[in-house]
Amino acid sequence: MTVEQNVLQPGGAAKHQQTFLNQLREITGINDIQVLQQALKDSNGNLELAVAFLTAKNAKVPQQEEATYYQTALPGNDRYISVGSQADTNVIDLTGDDKDDLQRAIALSLEESNRAFRETGITDEEQAISRVLEASIAENKASLKRTHPEVWSDSPNPYDRKRQDNCPVGLKNVGNTCWFSAVIQSLFNLLEFRRLVLNFNPPANAQDLPRNQKEHRNLPFMRELRYLFALLVGSKRKYVDPSRAVEILKDAFKSNDSQQQDVSEFTHKLLDWLEDAFQIKAEEERDGEKPKNPMVELFYGRFLAVGVLEGKKFENTEMFGQYPLQVNGFKDLHECLEAAMIEGEIESLHSENSAKSGQEHWFTELPPVLTFELSRFEFNQALGRPEKIHNKLEFPPILYLDRYMHKNREITRIKRDEIKRLKEYLTVLQQRLERYLSYGSGPKRFPLVDVLQYALEFASSKPVCTSPVDDLGASAPSSGTLPAQTSPSTIDQQGPSSSDVPSTSPVQRSVIHKPFTQSRIPPDLPMHPAPRHITEEELSVLEGCLHRWRTEVENDTRDLQESISRIHRTIELMYSDKTMVQVPYRLHAVLVHEGQANAGHYWAYIYDHHQNRWMKYNDISVTKSTWEELERDSFGGYRNASAYCLMYINDKEQYLIQEEFNKETGQILLGMDTLPSDLRDYVKEDNKRFEKELEEWDAELAQKAQQEKLLSQIPRAPAPSPAPVQAGEPEYLEQPSRTDLSKHLKEDSVQAINKALAEQEDRGPEAIMDTVMLTPNMQGIIMAIGKARNVYDRCGPEAGFFKAIKLEYARLLKLAQEDPPPECDYRLRHAIVYFIQNQAPKKIIERTLLEQFGDHNLSFDERCRNIMKVAQAKLEMIKPDEVNMEEYERWHQDYRNFRETTMFLMVGLEFFQKKSYMEALLYLIYAYQNNKELLSKGPYRGHDEELISHYRRECLLKLNEHAAALFESGDDQEVNNGLIIMNELIVPCLPLLLVDEMEEKDIVAVEDMRNRWCSYLGQEMEPNLQEKLTDFLPKLLDCSTEIKGFNDPPKLPSYSTHELCERYARIMMSLSRTPADGR
Repeated sequence: MTVEQNVLQPGGAAKHQQTFLNQLREITGINDIQVLQQALKDSNGNLELAVAFLTAKNAKVPQQEEATYYQTALPGNDRYISVGSQADTNVIDLTGDDKDDLQRAIALSLEESNRAFRETGITDEEQAISRVLEASIAENKASLKRTHPEVWSDSPNPYDRKRQDNCPVGLKNVGNTCWFSAVIQSLFNLLEFRRLVLNFNPPANAQDLPRNQKEHRNLPFMRELRYLFALLVGSKRKYVDPSRAVEILKDAFKSNDSQQQDVSEFTHKLLDWLEDAFQIKAEEERDGEKPKNPMVELFYGRFLAVGVLEGKKFENTEMFGQYPLQVNGFKDLHECLEAAMIEGEIESLHSENSAKSGQEHWFTELPPVLTFELSRFEFNQALGRPEKIHNKLEFPPILYLDRYMHKNREITRIKRDEIKRLKEYLTVLQQRLERYLSYGSGPKRFPLVDVLQYALEFASSKPVCTSPVDDLGASAPSSGTLPAQTSPSTIDQQGPSSSDVPSTSPVQRSVIHKPFTQSRIPPDLPMHPAPRHITEEELSVLEGCLHRWRTEVENDTRDLQESISRIHRTIELMYSDKTMVQVPYRLHAVLVHEGQANAGHYWAYIYDHHQNRWMKYNDISVTKSTWEELERDSFGGYRNASAYCLMYINDKEQYLIQEEFNKETGQILLGMDTLPSDLRDYVKEDNKRFEKELEEWDAELAQKAQQEKLLSQIPRAPAPSPAPVQAGEPEYLEQPSRTDLSKHLKEDSVQAINKALAEQEDRGPEAIMDTVMLTPNMQGIIMAIGKARNVYDRCGPEAGFFKAIKLEYARLLKLAQEDPPPECDYRLRHAIVYFIQNQAPKKIIERTLLEQFGDHNLSFDERCRNIMKVAQAKLEMIKPDEVNMEEYERWHQDYRNFRETTMFLMVGLEFFQKKSYMEALLYLIYAYQNNKELLSKGPYRGHDEELISHYRRECLLKLNEHAAALFESGDDQEVNNGLIIMNELIVPCLPLLLVDEMEEKDIVAVEDMRNRWCSYLGQEMEPNLQEKLTDFLPKLLDCSTEIKGFNDPPKLPSYSTHELCERYARIMMSLSRTPADGR
């Protein structure tokens, strides 16, 4: 409700006047109440015009007698009727010659504003909110129409959007609507407010009511708010879409703008609309009595303004909703409240003769839900725009308000006087202590106790009898020898001469420059300055005095510190007696803003009163939190986040948070049971639609699985001995087909292996593997068969097979137990090494080995062919129930994922080293995500997470710097390119860095990137750049940690095992030679 509405509705005057004055003070930074009130009066209550009037360069400061501010509080004075009549008769004068252009513009704007209000019933403030809402929805629609590909998109898997157990439901951000989510979630978690909304029934004669603006706006909004609350109660979705409620707000007004809505302003307007909606219902149900509005009962209180003007006292009762508090200059909430409750000089309240003026506020009636609006923005007159205040402000989880109650005003005044006296005494003590701690008259000062100690040390040093420069006379070169010491540069310029011939004469040796030996301190020279002459008697007296003085100073300093601490404790405990802790208010919700004045992101911390824990509501993300996290994000002074609105509830009014009970059974009603029948049906229908999505997804997966199963059951055609590899085998099990190997190559391979075995039995297996270009698996098997040839020759193929497979397994086991450097990762060469390190079941390892020995390409000679046939026979003997093929396939799929992750990492690092950061980023992101999933199953399933995280983070930082440099260039094309990099690459990736709050380096990197862009807010720039920056910053500052699904990953080239291992080793070795940059 604006001041303009108050002009037309005098009954609401006392309720909002102070709110508007505080808003003007916050925006403009002007603290003079007379100036603010005159500007509000001259602008006919229009806040925008009042701000323009106060900040205009050539505007005249309104002049007004001091009595003007206080006359509104005197008995019989109706300020709003007076303002209204003046606005109608005196303000609008377009013909007067004595008005300047600014006054004409204001008068014309006032006339247009009043005409619009009379015709439509819509105030300028409501139109401003309309612009924001419309922009939010337009941006959401525009984002749906974007044609360029996004890095992330909503997961098509509905199970990713399914609510887990009874986890609270989130709200989707439909375009710069995080402010809406924060406020709605805070109110929804007030169970009494939730009940009021859910059980609201539209008036029975709603169709017969005049079709005025309130009916058009409030009743449809209440309907959508009921639906939204019902979904938050019983939906099976992880988050729900509030677009319809936002659409109602947008449709109520017609305008457009593109700034995020202010939380406190939105909360104020929302409660006004709800109040109006309940008022319609209350007036319908009243029985001759004045109707009670539950919104007013819940959120509005009263305070008594007690003032003095030129010795004359006055009292006035006013209603308040959100209570505004200034932050700047205060350290905690009580200091803010003390300052807000006292305006001006109030000594005259306690004496009859003083002429000083001022007023106090005393709460006479506190609302069950008390909301404090923290003014964290101030208007920078030099820059002509608001700036955010990042100062730290502490607030307690339990707030005792007894000291601000009217019934306790006498004892509070006594305590305030005592605190004032103590603080004055405290100031004197602190000044005295400062003289001890910062002693001296020059620019550098030291603690007096240290000065005395230094003097004592000087006096106690060993006396010296010479000047500190006399001792160096013997070693210093004489002036006669200086010309003979020619500098090296002079020698170089003159070239060699006959005088340069080496000589052994003393004169020649004396001019040799020896800087280290010549600069040594003589052994008898003291290390510190010391007295030249001092007697034992003098030293004794001086030491005694210095010791005594030092002890006296130490005692004085300690006494002062103890006195200061004692006074601090006395002040802290001043209101802790039993009579002053009878009105406890518990912190229910904290609405946090991160960013700057022009842009930012909102989220809420809300206390779960039944689980006794804090929850963080960040759009669709709802997570458990702690008081420590709340302190870090809400108190301010840390990063750019701070509390913007505090919601306290009366701790003695349990009905506010009490669950609903069944009147018949007495049992607690939970979930869907708390909903009225119409809302229960609405939620059930939405849940059915979601369940249908799940069923369709399951059916699609089942169909794909069935198709894959049918394909796998197609019988393979029996291949002759020299057959190519079976189709569908994993790449790491594939061997070169026999058709690709000439007879000459096979003979050379066998001969090379046999020769290596015969001549170099003591060499390791890796040396033999390097002699032929076969896959690592094939090399190992051929080596094992070669080593088992004696057993094969004596006992036959089966015994040779068992010997060979035992040797190969022992070799792979040894490799798995080694700890090689990163560039020599045996897991890439052998799947079985990967399986052993990750403790795969023995049956999985055995079958994998059998498949490798049974490969058709193992047909180099008769011995290899016979052993291959034995392995194939063993495979056929394995019964279906002996090896779980699904588990077997899962292990091999994990290994394929490991190789794929390696490829992503390798290609990403190669691009990074080429400084192709845009190309590298996507590969590194997929490498990190896939690797994180692998590591969740075991520590040896993936690669070094810190390494991937480091290069992913560095890639983002370098891209951010590049984008910022493009933006700073000012060229339209380069600016657009820079913003494209931010919007399409960096912004979508930030949730990945924020999701794990234990990764402090990632969080710091995100803050560095944000701060780089936020720093532009304080700089002069072209209007088009300012517009683009304002549009972009909310996306950058969005703190949502939702991890969205991937689009198609980048294409990976095909690598053989040898090529993969070689390239991976090369890139890892190059990294080991590169500084880690803090990694």
